[in-house]
Amino acid sequence: MSTQAALPDLSDDVCARLRDAFRRTGYDADGVVDVLGSAHAALGRGEPEPAHRATRDSGELGTLIRLFLLGSTEPEKDVEAAFAPLPIDDAVAATLLVPAADGYRAGLDVRPHGDDNGSWWVVADLDADILGQTVPEDHVLGVGHASLSLIRATSRREVGSLLDLGTGNGVQALHATRHAKKVTATDVSARALALAAATFRLNELDVELVRGEWFAPVARRRFDQIVCNPPFVVGPPRVDYTYRDSGLAGDDASALVVRQLPGFLEDGGTGHLLASWLHVEGEDWGDRVTRWLPAETDAWFVQRDIADPGLYVGTWLRDAGIDPRSPEGRAKSGAWLDWFAENDVQGIGFGFVTLRHASGRTPTIVCEDLRQAYDDPLGAEAANWLDRVEWLRTNGDSLLDVRFRVPESVLLESVAEPGVEGWATTVQRLHRTDGPGWSHEVDELATRLLAGCQGALPLEDLIVLLAAARGLEPEELAAAALPVVRELVRHGMLLPAV
Repeated sequence: MSTQAALPDLSDDVCARLRDAFRRTGYDADGVVDVLGSAHAALGRGEPEPAHRATRDSGELGTLIRLFLLGSTEPEKDVEAAFAPLPIDDAVAATLLVPAADGYRAGLDVRPHGDDNGSWWVVADLDADILGQTVPEDHVLGVGHASLSLIRATSRREVGSLLDLGTGNGVQALHATRHAKKVTATDVSARALALAAATFRLNELDVELVRGEWFAPVARRRFDQIVCNPPFVVGPPRVDYTYRDSGLAGDDASALVVRQLPGFLEDGGTGHLLASWLHVEGEDWGDRVTRWLPAETDAWFVQRDIADPGLYVGTWLRDAGIDPRSPEGRAKSGAWLDWFAENDVQGIGFGFVTLRHASGRTPTIVCEDLRQAYDDPLGAEAANWLDRVEWLRTNGDSLLDVRFRVPESVLLESVAEPGVEGWATTVQRLHRTDGPGWSHEVDELATRLLAGCQGALPLEDLIVLLAAARGLEPEELAAAALPVVRELVRHGMLLPAV
């Protein structure tokens, strides 16, 4: 593993000149996509040659794309033109550029990152593929799949204060500036804070930066919202890379964040984080993560994947640029797998956690598998889930008086099989076509009850009518229906009529 590099110093002046160069050349999210076209998808698959070809006639913008996104060495005169008004010597001094035999190559990863409202630039370290070697311990990761998934899983409702715990390159805080009046970002890594500061400076954003472990830098403070992409890799208690390893054993890093985060929220404040948890022989994963929770905390654990230990270890070795077939890779893999075996680990769960500080209220805690594919961002759904949980907490004892409606996004699917008398329905399933695409199997009584939920009659009247039609006791039908109604409300498949 290579030694730690000197901290970069991207001053206000350097960032201002670099920003001018980027704006002048069109080096932003839209500009890069316009130049690369279909080659952009190929680059995401790790296939750089189409991108090289696409940038041949793109002038100074093409030079910046090849430098920062493709890891190419570019001629001095082309680099000088693309970086103007930032002199090359200043860029080298700031570690943005590194002299090479035939010109210059990138010393840092600086790339556009956008959302529906515009584009930023994110400053990070070069990955192992471009470096051509394993990354150092204090490596600052770029915007990867985990970062993007947390961005999509975070509620964007307006808040007064937001904490980005373990900011890394600062991308979560960038998005937070869209909806939070004040953003604070922390990290244990001095290098991460230096690059995050460069990210914020380059984008002309005012974000408070504080160094320290976990919640120590913000002791005795409270926030309206907290986002966290912690070092959630599970395994032996070691730190190979600060961006992913906590030094805590197993899933203790995720447990620590879940356990402590609610105490730093204002009442009603929310937390959104990525987490991993062990699947241990003889233990339900939901029971495991529920034990992490403090009192008075609403919690929604969403499991998106379960990894086999062998696949998990190989993936993270490659992430650091280590070949699992090499002597180093085999040694690390062996120690990792031995730890899993000694601790009866059968799999590693990964997913999102949404928390809310619910002072003085009986909490709602739900653990769900959502491993199916869906396109909608989970952030808006998480906020709505919390709304529905609060509504049920307030109205749960008077559901019979409520007029409900089935949203247009909910469909009834029927599965039938052929028989001697024609097709016979074997399964009826409610399916929500938006959000995470929940499905619920329902019986014939439930489908008839839901058919009447059109916002006109209260639930009690619908139950009385259905019971009379079927020769049933209304009280018994209500007792059977109410748990189903609560679950459908929680999943947004049955809503109170306005």
